[in-house]
Amino acid sequence: MRLLISGPVRAPSIMDLYSIQHLHDFVRAADLQKIPKDLMSCLPSLPNVSGLPKLKDITTSLSSGDFISSFSGWNVLEVLNNCLRDRFSYADQTDANVLHGVNMVAPMLIQPVTRWPFFAFLGGAMFCLLASSACHLLSCHSENLSYVMLRLDYAGIAALISTSFYPPVYYSFMCNPFFCYLYLGFITILGIGTMIFSLIPEFQKPRFRVFRTTLFFGMGMSGVAPIIHKLVLYHNKPEAIETAQYEVVMGVLYGLGALIYATRIPERWMPGKFDIAGHSHQLFHVLVVAGAYTHYQAGLIYLRWRDSQGC
Repeated sequence: MRLLISGPVRAPSIMDLYSIQHLHDFVRAADLQKIPKDLMSCLPSLPNVSGLPKLKDITTSLSSGDFISSFSGWNVLEVLNNCLRDRFSYADQTDANVLHGVNMVAPMLIQPVTRWPFFAFLGGAMFCLLASSACHLLSCHSENLSYVMLRLDYAGIAALISTSFYPPVYYSFMCNPFFCYLYLGFITILGIGTMIFSLIPEFQKPRFRVFRTTLFFGMGMSGVAPIIHKLVLYHNKPEAIETAQYEVVMGVLYGLGALIYATRIPERWMPGKFDIAGHSHQLFHVLVVAGAYTHYQAGLIYLRWRDSQGC
């Protein structure tokens, strides 16, 4: 039996632990059909087994609200800690009952992991795609606006690459704060530096085209170290293997997009044939969106992993 807790949960006080109303609310919100079965499955480990009411009496008392009183002479906390604790899981939402406003015993919960790294990636991806859309839409207005929008476009790419590191780094090393802050600090500084450099007008000249591509490609390749480190730490975790596979696919898509953009394939082979559709810049955008979506799927795996297992 699995329960899902929604909303903030505070650690209960001593009075809460012994509060009949508190425990009664918890039981009433649970799956009434499964609680007696779970209790009976672990009763041999509890004292005074003969004093426990019959199963049908337990089911009846659950419906009538007299379940707690039926445990007269029993240690209710021992029942919860020894019997039910391992049967309550916070994170599996596929078989869940939603409790609202019920303060539960702390060992029965796994606190949900913070979402800000995942939202940071989503924000960076949206900023990148919006900046690119604005650049293509408004760059034909004038030469000056074209320069401004082009610089903003490159800044968006830098934001996407840097924030893409946040979910894998944070959720992989959340139990190792030193490496977590080390990797996050490095990619943040590198991303900010790349964004600032992208806003310099001189950087937009055609002779820097290959250099721009190399800079962004190198920025993306800096993610190889934390991925390898993650695999070393969690080589026996299927979530680590699966997310690493997604990240490799993402890197291939981003790298292929950058290569096509820098080499101007396929229009360099057949000039004039791809002026409307199929040229390198369009292929680059398709691959970037595909890479971002792949990374999004990896982020969902990270959330499920850490929500269910914590550290």
